[in-house]
Amino acid sequence: MSPNKPRVLVVDDEQAIRRFLHLALTSQGYEVSEAASAERALALATSCRPDLIILDLGLPDMDGVEVTRRLREWTQVPIIILSVRGSEGDKIAALDAGADDYLTKPFGVGELLARLRVALRRLPHPGSEPVFTGGDLTVDLAHRLVTVCEREVQLTPNEYDILRVLVTHAGKVLTHRHLLREVWGEAYELEFHMLHVNISNLRHKIEPDPTSPQFIITEPGVGYRLRVN
Repeated sequence: MSPNKPRVLVVDDEQAIRRFLHLALTSQGYEVSEAASAERALALATSCRPDLIILDLGLPDMDGVEVTRRLREWTQVPIIILSVRGSEGDKIAALDAGADDYLTKPFGVGELLARLRVALRRLPHPGSEPVFTGGDLTVDLAHRLVTVCEREVQLTPNEYDILRVLVTHAGKVLTHRHLLREVWGEAYELEFHMLHVNISNLRHKIEPDPTSPQFIITEPGVGYRLRVN
């Protein structure tokens, strides 16, 4: 494989989907490997070391959620779920297992490519500074400094911690439970109202228009993600 091309592993038991994704991705400069089963996917993930995995949930030998769990035992490679299952429960299960994003079939190629770019931008870069910049929002994690349009914004400890977790996983969908565990602890993972209130307060401090957020995006019924421009 070329060292200059991002390596993508496509895991789907439908040959037509694999062929379609192969053509779409290679035309955009990606190096593509394919797997039609969970067993083959896990083997290729080990041998080929992809930069990103596109994973279907309905595999013939193992559910995609379990594949995600097994991958997360040893790698943090970004995983984008691509599935016909569109229920809230399926999305939450996949994201809680460690998936980074979730798209339902049928899907738009443009949106998929955009999600891939976001996931790849999240990959660590040697020597990178812990500073997030998106539009007019800047978050300096090392100095706990948040600015909007170069003006410092004062946040409560909980508001800052929510933003810190979102920044740490920028572009990734985080479930309500994940955010609650990270900020308040496991005993609070069902306190959804508390999270919603703090998100609302945070948006009023950093969003140009809190009713139409540009930074903290709601994934209905699932959680939130910090948009990466």
